[in-house]
Amino acid sequence: MQQTEASNAIQRLLSIMARLRKPNGCPWDIEQTPETLKPFILEECYETLEAIDSGQPEKVCEELGDLLLQVVFQARIFEERGDFSMVDVITGIADKLERRHPHVFGDSECQTAADVSEQWEAIKKQEKGSQLKTESTLGSIPPGLPALMHARKLTERASRAGFDWPEVEGALAKVREEMAELEQAIKEDVQQAIEDELGDLLFASANLGRFLKIDAEDALRKTIDRFIFRFRHVESSLEKCGRSLRKASLAEMENLWREAKELTKN
Repeated sequence: MQQTEASNAIQRLLSIMARLRKPNGCPWDIEQTPETLKPFILEECYETLEAIDSGQPEKVCEELGDLLLQVVFQARIFEERGDFSMVDVITGIADKLERRHPHVFGDSECQTAADVSEQWEAIKKQEKGSQLKTESTLGSIPPGLPALMHARKLTERASRAGFDWPEVEGALAKVREEMAELEQAIKEDVQQAIEDELGDLLFASANLGRFLKIDAEDALRKTIDRFIFRFRHVESSLEKCGRSLRKASLAEMENLWREAKELTKN
Protein backbone atom coordinates (compact mmCIF):
# COMPACT_ATOMS: atom_id res chain seq x y z
CA MET A 1 0.00 0.00 0.00
CA GLN A 2 1.28 3.46 -0.92
CA GLN A 3 1.74 6.03 1.86
CA THR A 4 -1.07 8.18 0.45
CA GLU A 5 -3.46 5.20 0.49
CA ALA A 6 -2.59 4.43 4.10
CA SER A 7 -3.05 8.08 5.11
CA ASN A 8 -6.41 8.27 3.36
CA ALA A 9 -7.60 5.03 4.94
CA ILE A 10 -6.65 6.18 8.45
CA GLN A 11 -8.24 9.59 7.88
CA ARG A 12 -11.47 7.94 6.72
CA LEU A 13 -11.58 5.80 9.87
CA LEU A 14 -10.96 8.85 12.09
CA SER A 15 -13.71 10.79 10.29
CA ILE A 16 -16.20 7.94 10.74
CA MET A 17 -15.39 7.72 14.44
CA ALA A 18 -15.80 11.47 14.86
CA ARG A 19 -19.19 11.32 13.12
CA LEU A 20 -20.37 8.46 15.33
CA ARG A 21 -19.50 10.46 18.45
CA LYS A 22 -21.26 13.68 17.41
CA PRO A 23 -24.67 14.61 18.93
CA ASN A 24 -26.47 13.40 15.80
CA GLY A 25 -24.35 10.26 15.58
CA CYS A 26 -24.82 6.82 17.16
CA PRO A 27 -26.52 6.83 20.62
CA TRP A 28 -24.48 3.80 21.74
CA ASP A 29 -21.13 5.22 20.63
CA ILE A 30 -21.91 8.58 22.25
CA GLU A 31 -22.51 6.94 25.64
CA GLN A 32 -19.20 5.07 25.75
CA THR A 33 -16.30 6.05 28.01
CA PRO A 34 -12.72 4.72 28.28
CA GLU A 35 -13.90 2.61 31.22
CA THR A 36 -16.90 1.04 29.44
CA LEU A 37 -14.71 0.16 26.45
CA LYS A 38 -12.03 -1.65 28.47
CA PRO A 39 -13.66 -5.11 28.14
CA PHE A 40 -13.81 -4.71 24.36
CA ILE A 41 -10.07 -4.05 24.14
CA LEU A 42 -9.37 -7.33 25.93
CA GLU A 43 -11.97 -9.22 23.89
CA GLU A 44 -10.58 -7.97 20.57
CA CYS A 45 -7.03 -8.89 21.64
CA TYR A 46 -8.05 -12.48 22.26
CA GLU A 47 -10.09 -12.67 19.06
CA THR A 48 -7.04 -11.45 17.17
CA LEU A 49 -4.93 -14.19 18.79
CA GLU A 50 -7.55 -16.76 17.81
CA ALA A 51 -7.50 -15.50 14.22
CA ILE A 52 -3.71 -15.77 14.09
CA ASP A 53 -3.93 -19.34 15.37
CA SER A 54 -6.46 -20.16 12.65
CA GLY A 55 -3.86 -19.41 9.98
CA GLN A 56 -6.46 -17.58 7.90
CA PRO A 57 -5.17 -14.16 6.76
CA GLU A 58 -8.67 -12.83 6.03
CA LYS A 59 -9.69 -13.46 9.65
CA VAL A 60 -6.50 -11.86 10.96
CA CYS A 61 -7.18 -8.81 8.77
CA GLU A 62 -10.72 -8.47 10.11
CA GLU A 63 -9.73 -8.86 13.76
CA LEU A 64 -6.83 -6.42 13.46
CA GLY A 65 -9.38 -3.92 12.15
CA ASP A 66 -11.61 -4.51 15.18
CA LEU A 67 -8.61 -4.06 17.46
CA LEU A 68 -7.61 -0.85 15.69
CA LEU A 69 -11.14 0.45 16.17
CA GLN A 70 -10.69 0.23 19.94
CA VAL A 71 -7.50 2.33 19.73
CA VAL A 72 -9.24 4.92 17.53
CA PHE A 73 -12.32 4.93 19.79
CA GLN A 74 -10.26 5.59 22.92
CA ALA A 75 -8.18 8.29 21.22
CA ARG A 76 -11.33 10.05 19.99
CA ILE A 77 -12.83 10.25 23.49
CA PHE A 78 -9.62 11.69 24.94
CA GLU A 79 -9.40 14.16 22.06
CA GLU A 80 -12.92 15.37 22.87
CA ARG A 81 -11.74 15.94 26.44
CA GLY A 82 -8.78 17.95 25.18
CA ASP A 83 -6.17 15.50 26.48
CA PHE A 84 -4.57 14.16 23.29
CA SER A 85 -5.46 13.10 19.75
CA MET A 86 -4.85 10.11 17.48
CA VAL A 87 -2.03 12.11 15.91
CA ASP A 88 -0.36 12.29 19.33
CA VAL A 89 -0.76 8.51 19.75
CA ILE A 90 0.78 7.77 16.35
CA THR A 91 3.54 10.36 16.70
CA GLY A 92 4.39 9.12 20.17
CA ILE A 93 4.90 5.50 19.15
CA ALA A 94 6.76 6.50 15.97
CA ASP A 95 9.16 8.65 17.99
CA LYS A 96 9.65 5.84 20.51
CA LEU A 97 10.46 3.31 17.77
CA GLU A 98 13.12 5.58 16.33
CA ARG A 99 14.64 6.35 19.75
CA ARG A 100 14.78 2.69 20.76
CA HIS A 101 16.20 1.46 17.45
CA PRO A 102 19.40 3.49 17.19
CA HIS A 103 20.98 0.50 15.42
CA VAL A 104 18.55 1.21 12.57
CA PHE A 105 17.98 4.96 12.73
CA GLY A 106 21.29 5.95 14.35
CA ASP A 107 24.90 4.86 14.61
CA SER A 108 24.54 2.16 17.28
CA GLU A 109 25.29 -1.50 16.43
CA CYS A 110 23.40 -4.64 17.46
CA GLN A 111 24.29 -8.05 16.08
CA THR A 112 21.65 -10.23 17.76
CA ALA A 113 18.08 -10.04 19.02
CA ALA A 114 19.48 -10.30 22.56
CA ASP A 115 21.62 -7.22 21.92
CA VAL A 116 18.54 -5.34 20.74
CA SER A 117 16.56 -6.35 23.83
CA GLU A 118 19.35 -5.27 26.16
CA GLN A 119 19.72 -1.95 24.36
CA TRP A 120 15.94 -1.40 24.45
CA GLU A 121 15.87 -1.81 28.23
CA ALA A 122 18.87 0.50 28.69
CA ILE A 123 17.25 3.24 26.61
CA LYS A 124 13.96 2.73 28.44
CA LYS A 125 15.67 3.22 31.80
CA GLN A 126 17.42 6.32 30.52
CA GLU A 127 14.12 7.76 29.29
CA LYS A 128 12.38 7.09 32.59
CA GLY A 129 15.23 8.80 34.44
CA SER A 130 14.78 9.34 38.16
CA GLN A 131 11.49 7.47 38.16
CA LEU A 132 13.42 4.19 37.88
CA LYS A 133 15.83 4.96 40.72
CA THR A 134 13.33 3.63 43.24
CA GLU A 135 11.78 1.05 40.95
CA SER A 136 12.47 -2.65 41.31
CA THR A 137 14.49 -4.55 38.75
CA LEU A 138 11.21 -6.26 37.91
CA GLY A 139 9.93 -2.92 36.66
CA SER A 140 6.28 -2.03 36.26
CA ILE A 141 4.32 -4.92 34.76
CA PRO A 142 0.55 -4.42 34.34
CA PRO A 143 -1.10 -6.43 37.17
CA GLY A 144 -4.09 -7.19 34.94
CA LEU A 145 -2.08 -9.44 32.60
CA PRO A 146 -3.09 -13.12 32.40
CA ALA A 147 -1.20 -14.89 35.20
CA LEU A 148 0.98 -17.13 33.01
CA MET A 149 1.98 -14.16 30.84
CA HIS A 150 2.73 -12.14 34.00
CA ALA A 151 4.89 -14.98 35.31
CA ARG A 152 6.89 -15.13 32.08
CA LYS A 153 7.55 -11.38 32.09
CA LEU A 154 8.70 -11.51 35.71
CA THR A 155 11.14 -14.34 35.04
CA GLU A 156 12.44 -12.61 31.90
CA ARG A 157 13.31 -9.49 33.89
CA ALA A 158 14.82 -11.48 36.73
CA SER A 159 16.91 -13.36 34.17
CA ARG A 160 18.25 -10.13 32.67
CA ALA A 161 19.44 -9.22 36.16
CA GLY A 162 21.33 -12.52 36.41
CA PHE A 163 18.80 -14.34 38.64
CA ASP A 164 18.42 -17.48 36.52
CA TRP A 165 19.65 -20.99 35.86
CA PRO A 166 22.39 -21.27 33.24
CA GLU A 167 20.68 -24.19 31.47
CA VAL A 168 17.16 -25.55 30.95
CA GLU A 169 17.90 -28.49 33.27
CA GLY A 170 17.67 -26.14 36.26
CA ALA A 171 14.20 -24.95 35.27
CA LEU A 172 13.10 -28.53 34.60
CA ALA A 173 14.38 -29.67 38.00
CA LYS A 174 12.41 -26.83 39.62
CA VAL A 175 9.20 -28.11 38.02
CA ARG A 176 9.89 -31.58 39.43
CA GLU A 177 10.63 -30.08 42.85
CA GLU A 178 7.36 -28.12 42.87
CA MET A 179 5.42 -31.20 41.73
CA ALA A 180 6.85 -33.21 44.64
CA GLU A 181 5.95 -30.43 47.08
CA LEU A 182 2.39 -30.33 45.71
CA GLU A 183 2.06 -34.09 46.15
CA GLN A 184 3.25 -33.75 49.75
CA ALA A 185 0.77 -30.95 50.43
CA ILE A 186 -2.05 -33.11 49.04
CA LYS A 187 -1.02 -35.97 51.35
CA GLU A 188 -1.05 -33.61 54.33
CA ASP A 189 -4.45 -32.27 53.18
CA VAL A 190 -3.75 -28.63 54.03
CA GLN A 191 -5.80 -26.56 51.59
CA GLN A 192 -3.72 -23.39 51.75
CA ALA A 193 -0.51 -25.34 51.24
CA ILE A 194 -2.07 -27.16 48.27
CA GLU A 195 -3.05 -23.83 46.69
CA ASP A 196 0.41 -22.37 47.30
CA GLU A 197 2.21 -25.38 45.83
CA LEU A 198 -0.08 -25.52 42.79
CA GLY A 199 0.71 -21.84 42.18
CA ASP A 200 4.43 -22.55 42.51
CA LEU A 201 4.13 -25.42 40.01
CA LEU A 202 2.34 -23.19 37.47
CA PHE A 203 4.94 -20.45 37.94
CA ALA A 204 7.80 -22.92 37.47
CA SER A 205 6.08 -24.31 34.36
CA ALA A 206 5.78 -20.82 32.88
CA ASN A 207 9.47 -20.28 33.54
CA LEU A 208 10.32 -23.62 31.90
CA GLY A 209 8.36 -22.47 28.86
CA ARG A 210 10.54 -19.36 28.69
CA PHE A 211 13.66 -21.54 28.58
CA LEU A 212 12.10 -23.62 25.80
CA LYS A 213 11.04 -20.46 23.91
CA ILE A 214 7.40 -21.46 24.30
CA ASP A 215 4.88 -18.99 25.69
CA ALA A 216 2.99 -20.80 28.47
CA GLU A 217 -0.13 -18.67 27.98
CA ASP A 218 -0.25 -19.51 24.29
CA ALA A 219 0.51 -23.19 24.90
CA LEU A 220 -2.29 -23.47 27.46
CA ARG A 221 -4.74 -21.73 25.15
CA LYS A 222 -3.97 -24.25 22.40
CA THR A 223 -4.35 -27.13 24.86
CA ILE A 224 -7.77 -25.77 25.81
CA ASP A 225 -8.75 -25.72 22.13
CA ARG A 226 -7.64 -29.35 21.77
CA PHE A 227 -9.54 -30.33 24.91
CA ILE A 228 -12.73 -28.73 23.58
CA PHE A 229 -12.37 -30.50 20.23
CA ARG A 230 -11.75 -33.89 21.83
CA PHE A 231 -14.52 -33.54 24.40
CA ARG A 232 -17.02 -32.54 21.71
CA HIS A 233 -15.93 -35.54 19.65
CA VAL A 234 -16.68 -37.85 22.59
CA GLU A 235 -20.02 -36.12 23.13
CA SER A 236 -21.11 -36.19 19.47
CA SER A 237 -19.95 -39.79 18.96
CA LEU A 238 -22.10 -40.94 21.87
CA GLU A 239 -25.06 -38.90 20.63
CA LYS A 240 -24.85 -40.67 17.26
CA CYS A 241 -25.32 -43.93 19.14
CA GLY A 242 -28.27 -42.50 21.07
CA ARG A 243 -26.30 -42.29 24.31
CA SER A 244 -25.32 -39.53 26.70
CA LEU A 245 -22.13 -38.81 28.62
CA ARG A 246 -23.78 -39.69 31.91
CA LYS A 247 -24.80 -43.14 30.67
CA ALA A 248 -21.47 -43.99 29.03
CA SER A 249 -18.74 -45.79 30.92
CA LEU A 250 -15.38 -44.19 31.57
CA ALA A 251 -13.75 -46.83 29.37
CA GLU A 252 -16.03 -45.88 26.44
CA MET A 253 -15.25 -42.21 26.87
CA GLU A 254 -11.52 -42.88 27.08
CA ASN A 255 -11.62 -44.88 23.83
CA LEU A 256 -13.42 -42.04 22.06
CA TRP A 257 -10.98 -39.56 23.61
CA ARG A 258 -8.03 -41.49 22.17
CA GLU A 259 -9.81 -41.54 18.81
CA ALA A 260 -10.22 -37.74 18.96
CA LYS A 261 -6.58 -37.40 19.98
CA GLU A 262 -5.51 -39.24 16.83
CA LEU A 263 -7.71 -36.93 14.75
CA THR A 264 -6.02 -33.83 16.21
CA LYS A 265 -2.60 -35.35 15.53
CA ASN A 266 -3.53 -35.87 11.90
